[in-house]
This record gives sequence, structure tokens and C-alpha cells, in this order.
Amino acid sequence: MSSPSLLLAAVPGLTGPLAEWQVTAGYAVFAVSYLVFALGKLPGMKIDRPGMAIIGAVLMVAFRIVPAAEALRFIDFGTLVLLFSMMLVVGYLHLTGFFDWVTEQIVTRLKPHHLLPTVIFITGLLSAFFVNDIICLVMVPFALLATRRMGLKPLPYLLAVATSANIGSVATITGNPQNMLIGSFSGLTYRHFLWHLGPVALIGLGLDWLIIHRMCGNDFVPGDAEAVAAVAPHVSTRELRKPAIVIALVLAGFLAGVPPAMMAAIGAALMLITRTRNPRLVYDEVDWGLLVFFVGLFLIVGGAENSGLTRHLFEIAERSNLQNAGIFTAVTAVLSNLVSNVPAVMLLKTLVPAFDDPHTGWLVLAMASTLAGNLTITGSVANLIVVERAHGEVRIGFWDYSRVGIPVTLVTLAVGWAWLAWVR
Repeated sequence: MSSPSLLLAAVPGLTGPLAEWQVTAGYAVFAVSYLVFALGKLPGMKIDRPGMAIIGAVLMVAFRIVPAAEALRFIDFGTLVLLFSMMLVVGYLHLTGFFDWVTEQIVTRLKPHHLLPTVIFITGLLSAFFVNDIICLVMVPFALLATRRMGLKPLPYLLAVATSANIGSVATITGNPQNMLIGSFSGLTYRHFLWHLGPVALIGLGLDWLIIHRMCGNDFVPGDAEAVAAVAPHVSTRELRKPAIVIALVLAGFLAGVPPAMMAAIGAALMLITRTRNPRLVYDEVDWGLLVFFVGLFLIVGGAENSGLTRHLFEIAERSNLQNAGIFTAVTAVLSNLVSNVPAVMLLKTLVPAFDDPHTGWLVLAMASTLAGNLTITGSVANLIVVERAHGEVRIGFWDYSRVGIPVTLVTLAVGWAWLAWVR
């Protein structure tokens, strides 16, 4: 019989079982880390989510819960390369004025009654192929500019940007960070992912249009349009040739079955081959905090696995029948709103491979964790970006958002669950 101070279950990657104090420490670090992820910062201190991810990761290694020699095997570099590369690609598009060109082409041709569906479907389409958070940075100024020009109240259109960015991003592996994570661990191809979740995004965008139009009906009456001398900065089409060619190649590679991380890296490398663009400006477009957050999360969840937490989660999953798509959808949506979608996916990804139908499990996880972001104003980073970006002109309150976000979330989750249950 072994000592009671030892955890008897051997863990892959460890030379021996963990001591009881290490197991306790692993659980404590995991619990505190996820509490900070849920609250956004540690009460009374200036520790945000990326900071807590670093601290948690360091503690997992310092307590030898994750052996230093084994730490790298817990980090999925494919996910990091994909996320980093897509940030570089989209950052380069931003600097070359691609999104300004899109704004120029659309705003000058729109009529007031066309604006809402245009905002929803353009935001959703761009978010499907690029990182949705970055698309929100681009589309908020577009929505504000268009509503000023047409004399419309901007609130419904800002809500449309936030909700459609989340909905559209569900369609592909490159739509948002959690999908990149799922794409890496599931082994699903880009085309397969799009085939199964693209219809969910398309139907969801249509429902988003109907719900916002109904809930904000009084805000769509045009008033006095404000004179706008310059609709958007003029962009030379010559400057857009190279990024257009690179983007076409990257998307073609995705659809042809080239591993997304490799194809995105090739695209980023091609973008950086330039004689005129200062690369430091492109690097400034990268969300380094998010990359650090991912690295820390990998090690925190790795420590939780070594501490035996994953085994307990499997037991809870079996008792709760998480393999049921409806139940898994609900659990994922709730957890995503409690701790944010990336930490939720990082935790739940350990359960899906043991499902009887892991293929559907991965798709449900991607669908539910993404669409759940529309529930509240703090449900996703995209929502917070819209609120902060528009703060100087429009205040978006909790109820302003929730009266649209709640019905949009519930309806799209129901559609997503029904669709995946049917196509399975």
C-alpha cells in the first residue's frame, strides 16, 4: 500500500505520482486562475486575464505539477502559429487600407433601409474568414460614419456589429481564437468545419437581422443627415493588389485542405516581404496579450490534468450525460459566460475525445462557445471592443445590449443545436 501523501494515479509525462500537497496546489492554482478569468481581474489588484495566465503557468511549473522539462508538450504551437499569423495578415490588411476601401465602396452606395442587413452580413462575412475581434475594430467606425451620414441612431447598428461578428465567426476555424484551438485539437479540416457550421452562421445572421429590426424598430426612422465631407480615406487600388492576391491564396489553401496554421504562416510571410511597409507597424497590430494568455492557459490546464482534475471532470460528464448534444450545448454556453469562451474551450477540450461521437462534440463546442458570446455585454471580447470603440459617441448600457443579445443567443443556440443534430 502506498503512502497516503501520494496520488496513486500515474500521470503521463511525470516520473512519479504527485504528492498530496502538489495535487492541492494544482487545484488551488486552477481555481484562482479561472476565478480571475471569470471576473476579468483579481479583486483589489492590477492582475488581468493575461497576467493571471502567466502567474498560474509559473506556479504550475514552480510547484512541479508541470515538470519544466515537459512544459513545452502541453503548449499547442499549431494554435499559436495560426493565431499569430492571422493577426499579422489582418494587421497588414488594416495598414494597407483594405478595410477603408471596403467602407468607401459600401457607404457611398447605401440607402438607409439597406444599412442594417449590410452591416450584419458584411461583418459576419469578414468575421468568418478573419479574427472577429479585429473586424469589430474596423466595423464600428464604419457603422458610426454611415449612421451620421444618413441621420440614423447608431445604437442598433453597433449592436449589429457585435452580435454578427460573433455569429459570423462560428463558420470557420479562423473566425475566432476558440475555433482555432478546436481546429487544432479536433483535426477537422477547414472545409469540413465550414460545411457543418457555415449554415449555422448564415441562418444566425438572418435571425440577427430580424431580431434587431423588431427590438429596435423605433430607431430606424431617418432624421437629418449630417454632412460628411470625406466618407472614408481614399485608398489606391494598386496598394490592394498584393494583399488581395495573398488573401485569395490563403483562402484557397484553407479550402484545398492545407493545414490552416501552415497556410496562414505562408500568407503572413508573403505579406511581410515588402519594400515600403515598416514591419514594426504590422507587429503593433498583433494582440500579444492574447498570445500570452493562450500559452499560460495551456500550462494551467496541463497542470490541472496532471493533478487529476480531468479524471474528475470525466466522472462529472458521465453522470451529467454531457455527450447529449443539447446538454453539452447548454453547459458550454453557461461556462463560456462564466469564465469566457477561450478558458471554457480549453477546459472542455479534455472531455470531447472520450465522447462516443467526438466529431459532433467538437462542432457543438465550437458552435456553443461562440454563439454564447452574444448573451451579455461582457460575453465576448468582440462585444467589449464595440462598447469601448463607440464610447466617445454612443453609450451602450447593459440593458441596451441584453434586450437584443439574450434573444439572439437563445435562438441561434437552438438553431445550431438542431442543425448539428440533423446533419449528424
